[in-house]
Amino acid sequence: MNDAAPATTPAPAPRRARVRAPELIGKGGWINTGGKDLKLADFRGRTLILDFWTFCCINCLHVLDELRELEEKHRDTVVIIGVHSPKFVHEAEHQAVVDAVERYQVHHPVLDDPELATWKQYAVRAWPTLVVIDPEGYVVAQHAGEGHAHAIEKLVEELEAAHAAKGTLRRGDGPYVAPEPVATDLRFPGKAVLLPSGNFLVSDSTRNQLVELEPDGESVVRRIGDGRFNEPQGLALLPDGRVAVADTVNHAIRAYDPESGGIETIAGTGRQWWQGSPTSGPALEVALSSPWDLAWWDDRLWIAMAGVHQLWSYDPVAGTVEVAAGTTNEGLVDGPAAEAWFAQPSGLAATEERLWIADSETSAVRWIDRDLVVHTAVGTGLFDFGHRDGAADQALLQHPLGVTALPDGSVAISDTYNHALRRFDPATGEVTTLATDVREPSGAVLVGDDIVVVESARHRLTRLRLPEEAVRVEAVAHRTRRAATEVAPGTLRLDVVFQAPAGQKLDTRYGPSTRLLVSSTPPELLRDGDGAGSDLSRELEIDPAVTEGVLHVSAMAASCDDDPANEYPACHVHQQDWGVPVRVSSDGVSRLPLVLAGMDEA
Repeated sequence: MNDAAPATTPAPAPRRARVRAPELIGKGGWINTGGKDLKLADFRGRTLILDFWTFCCINCLHVLDELRELEEKHRDTVVIIGVHSPKFVHEAEHQAVVDAVERYQVHHPVLDDPELATWKQYAVRAWPTLVVIDPEGYVVAQHAGEGHAHAIEKLVEELEAAHAAKGTLRRGDGPYVAPEPVATDLRFPGKAVLLPSGNFLVSDSTRNQLVELEPDGESVVRRIGDGRFNEPQGLALLPDGRVAVADTVNHAIRAYDPESGGIETIAGTGRQWWQGSPTSGPALEVALSSPWDLAWWDDRLWIAMAGVHQLWSYDPVAGTVEVAAGTTNEGLVDGPAAEAWFAQPSGLAATEERLWIADSETSAVRWIDRDLVVHTAVGTGLFDFGHRDGAADQALLQHPLGVTALPDGSVAISDTYNHALRRFDPATGEVTTLATDVREPSGAVLVGDDIVVVESARHRLTRLRLPEEAVRVEAVAHRTRRAATEVAPGTLRLDVVFQAPAGQKLDTRYGPSTRLLVSSTPPELLRDGDGAGSDLSRELEIDPAVTEGVLHVSAMAASCDDDPANEYPACHVHQQDWGVPVRVSSDGVSRLPLVLAGMDEA
């Protein structure tokens, strides 16, 4: 059943045959189980939640945080299993998944599924997707995107009650086995900045602190934080001598004073920004979403707001924040800042005339000029990546997280998933490789003739001499492992499936409670059906002359407690962005269902 008419309360879904959950299979094996392989039968009697995620995906990281309270509250009846389903080639490396599980403090078992076997078995179409399996092993719900924790908790409580009464609920400890801690001075550091003293300040992300190091980049001077930070990332020197800190999981910007040791919140409420929230105003009254990096440019602090695919700015004189570029749509579109699309911007570097951007999910390097127009230097879209040097329009990166401006006007690129330091020279239009075998570089700092790289997966800073000549590497190009959906030319019925959680209804008090935005890459793929609307179903017209592309679908639905006696019902926003690779074929499907919440009954 599909809520295609937002002005009415959804009819109850018709009864359908129960679907037995497919077995969990993954060539990479299990993580966080003490070496034990798990099967679905091991979870019989518990409610099982499968979290299909990939560690490049900021929305997946948001869902990890959303699930923590549920995981703790129902520890004896619920088991959460992460199913790691890679987008990038690097994410199919087992050690990289092991690192990510520690980096993001995942405290439940994770199945490493590099070939997307379990993803395919469960017909998943988006990162993140949550699938709920009841204590008898049947699939009872599916949710894509963020904002579903409240609905899943209600379902969990219903399942607990029903199966306790039925005698099919089994309580007890879960299968999670914590890994042995490792002693290192840094643990998955994120970014670094050079202080006026010559020392380095590093965001020690996994340990939720900042660390000041001596000029050798190794000797610890002090550790800063004491519970104040949560996975901090970007750092930027402010004109007043303080250091701005992107406190990523706290959705805030802090200011740290190296002289006094004081820490002050300068932007953010501590809550995550959602569609419909204010996009400008007093800095401490506007919510942010996973700020990842910072740079001082044009008398403002610029914020790479990875969580909503935008750039924001903070004006310290006025004490305000506002959206500076991007629409919240995920993709690669250049042009005036207000119309541009980004995809998880994660690195910033300022020069006099340009603000450089590492746009990680499109494997791109971009910049904004003084006229606030966005340009792309390297990168083509969400699903093309690799390691290829040469002319920028042909060169390939793989999920870069950092950019560093060099004195000659070029920019060094922390090409994270290629374990490389790359360089783009605007004068020649060429991309070269400066260094290889730097493990997941996430940022770099220029120090004289050297560049100091944050080698995140080796838990250290690494000093390199900038070479006069680039390193030669064998070119490789990749497409995402995710299979394209074959669609028929002509009319394609798009159905975004949304069923309001039990006890809730669509919130129509102030107009339509649903929103659907559709576009495509290339734009010519869609003859008709693009644009925004409130109906969650739409007929698209596919051009048979375009053989393949990507459908970009963004959906949102707001639901509230269905209690007429409650004057102030609790309301929740459910949202997801899909990038669906498609191939046009005469044998393709004529209907494309995307599940936002519920089950596809068609």
